[in-house]
Amino acid sequence: MATQKADYYDVLGIQRNASPDEVKRAFRRLAMQYHPDRNAEPDAEERFKEINEAYEVLSDPEKRTAYDRYGHAGMQGAFGSRGFEGFGSFGGFGDIFDAFFGATQTHRRTPRRGADIQVNLDLTFEEAAFGVAKSVQINRTELCSRCNGLRAEPGTEPERCPACEGSGEVRRVQRSVFGQFINVSTCDRCRGEGWVVPKPCTGCRGSGRERVSRTLEVKIPAGVDDGSQMRLTNEGELGAYGGPRGNAYVVLNVKPHAYFQRDGDDLVLDLTVNFAQVALGDEVEIPTLEEPYRLKISPGTQSGDVVTIRGKGVPHLRGSGRGDLLVHIQVDTPKRLSAEQKDLLRKLAGTLEGAAPRESKNLFDKVKDAFGS
Repeated sequence: MATQKADYYDVLGIQRNASPDEVKRAFRRLAMQYHPDRNAEPDAEERFKEINEAYEVLSDPEKRTAYDRYGHAGMQGAFGSRGFEGFGSFGGFGDIFDAFFGATQTHRRTPRRGADIQVNLDLTFEEAAFGVAKSVQINRTELCSRCNGLRAEPGTEPERCPACEGSGEVRRVQRSVFGQFINVSTCDRCRGEGWVVPKPCTGCRGSGRERVSRTLEVKIPAGVDDGSQMRLTNEGELGAYGGPRGNAYVVLNVKPHAYFQRDGDDLVLDLTVNFAQVALGDEVEIPTLEEPYRLKISPGTQSGDVVTIRGKGVPHLRGSGRGDLLVHIQVDTPKRLSAEQKDLLRKLAGTLEGAAPRESKNLFDKVKDAFGS
């Protein structure tokens, strides 16, 4: 069953004998209240469409007469072959001014999307690996809180441009030997908008906008890496002439870790051990992103070997599971040995395959050998 349309007079909250000025004032009040640029409620856009449709009928004498006589049935075909254009026909506050002043503006300012904003956000290595909720500060343009974007000082209203009569264009007739030409150009006084502000808002100096600092909550997913970007849709600069807002991009700066290097979703840890540990085998405690881990070093492990610990890396950004922890074994060769250590190594060397190394002699020992002891 089709939903019955609301009465246009009820939509605007006016009596059936309301004057054109009362219709205009009611529309202006409701349009400002429900314009999607200023009202974030889910039904604001639909409500705004309904207000526009009611005003388009009741502000036109012929349509209003037909509506008063036949109701909604008298409006069939009243909006042309395309029907009522709704929200698309009132994209921004410039179009609302046209409705206020009844101007037929031939020179329209094209709606433009707002600029994008980029902000940087620092994360620890662990926050990037496991995800975190963060707050970011952005500075962006918004409608002036004093004049609600109208650019006029509160208590005053914009006026139709006297230079172009609200058309936004100035026509100049030029005569030459070839005949008469009409030159159409943008009105210099109103810059093509069709209206002027006699008393600009003191809050925004007549711009209709102001810079505002906003705090946005950002949920960082697990597995992001240094240099990753997150897009916050419609959180950028305010659009022009009813255009949509730009986006805000959060660039993530991940601080390096004291122990780990990252290779995709894998972690790399350099572990230095001594000769005895790799020769005999050992069990050592190593760090992970969570609790410490007991790593077994097999006897005979060589310097440069890699031990893989499954599932101890970084969570996958897309999908389940985690990368691995790759432990790179590095055998430390001592640079200084005590006499006891040297003696033990000589004894060990004699039991190993290959020729036993001979200890190099200093200059004094060589002189003793030459002349006898």
